[in-house]
Amino acid sequence: MNEASQAKDLVAPVSLLKTLKAIDAGIVTPSQAIEACLQRLALYEKDIHAFVSINGHAVMQAEKATGPLAGIGIAIKDIIETRALPTEYNSPIYRGHEPARDAALVTMSRKAGGTVIGKSTTTEFAFLDPCPTRNPHSLEHTPGGSSSGSAAAVAAGMAHLAFGTQTGGSIIRPASYCGVTGYKPSYGLLPKVGILDFSWTLDTAGLFAAGVADCAFAASAITGRNLKVDPEAEFRLPRLGVVRCRTWQEADPDYAKRFEALLTSLRRFGAEVVDLEPSEHFLCAFNSHQIIQDYEAAQSLAWEYDAHPDQLSPLLKQTLDFAQTITPSDYDEALICTHAARREIAEQFEDIDALLSLSATGPAPHGLATTGSPIFNRIWTLLGTPSINVTGLSTDDGLPLGVQLIGPVGEDQHTLQIAYWLEGAIQRHLGG
Repeated sequence: MNEASQAKDLVAPVSLLKTLKAIDAGIVTPSQAIEACLQRLALYEKDIHAFVSINGHAVMQAEKATGPLAGIGIAIKDIIETRALPTEYNSPIYRGHEPARDAALVTMSRKAGGTVIGKSTTTEFAFLDPCPTRNPHSLEHTPGGSSSGSAAAVAAGMAHLAFGTQTGGSIIRPASYCGVTGYKPSYGLLPKVGILDFSWTLDTAGLFAAGVADCAFAASAITGRNLKVDPEAEFRLPRLGVVRCRTWQEADPDYAKRFEALLTSLRRFGAEVVDLEPSEHFLCAFNSHQIIQDYEAAQSLAWEYDAHPDQLSPLLKQTLDFAQTITPSDYDEALICTHAARREIAEQFEDIDALLSLSATGPAPHGLATTGSPIFNRIWTLLGTPSINVTGLSTDDGLPLGVQLIGPVGEDQHTLQIAYWLEGAIQRHLGG
């Protein structure tokens, strides 16, 4: 079997809503739905390497599960604490580490009926050093990072749902590379208790699933909030903004061309699409991200840096070395700039419903030496806005290309509803 045909077999995201519908209809039981995930895992994990540990009691736990997510298999990024499975942060410092508790997000998902399939791979401390996970669309390409295993597990049908985190672009970018929906909620919507702190100002927990409606349903079931999309709801076509700043110079030309063609179709479908100029505060905030991230990482990982410097990857060690030179005044100035940009973006959202952008610089890079660039994501992480990777576009070779939709802080349900419309619009644009 050649790589192309093998990769085609590996790509099989399973809609959690369709799974729940089959369970409700009596076609499958919750335990059979979990068993199907494990069967896919047994067949393809040796090629993809999406997990670092597997829950051997998953089927039995699914038999006893109750709640809206009963029968839904969940992959947990391995910086999120789990009591029954090790949490190692992909670091030799924490090999075999067994927390005494589940993270709040894990507990909430269990109460909603979800079943943990296993712990998904991550880069070291959710930073940039790649892990061995491969992209199900092409085994010779990265799945992105740091939520590598979570995105790949959903893309390959090993889990219906996966938890990830984003400090720069670690939900939207791997979702784009792997061709699945990635949902980074408004900052703080999902609790971070029991999740590794890399940068407390930036770290945001989020979800991966097959489609927008799947992510929205899962987020609603876990949080108890009204986040579900309504396919039958009356929908006013949105007014969408596009902000092009210097990051666009790094975009793959074919990707940018396909994005522009989509914008033309969206206008033809009746949506209003307007160009917005990046402000001085916006550009300042873009530069502030790195300062805030590195300054806080130096404090979050101070013990590891002092006690085990020889067990840190060269890339992380170099970053933490540099972070020692960032002064408190540098950090405070970056925060001031960030707060100004947040006020300004809130004002811009008074005139538009959502923003559109690329999800990454291009398709998944070839090879496993890099997890890709977060330059199209980190400003939205910094500003705390809900962001969603919407699937559908692809290269001529079949590698996924995501479209990023960004909404106002706190307006997650409306943003998800627009993303659901956009998902359908992309299919219409492609003639599907």
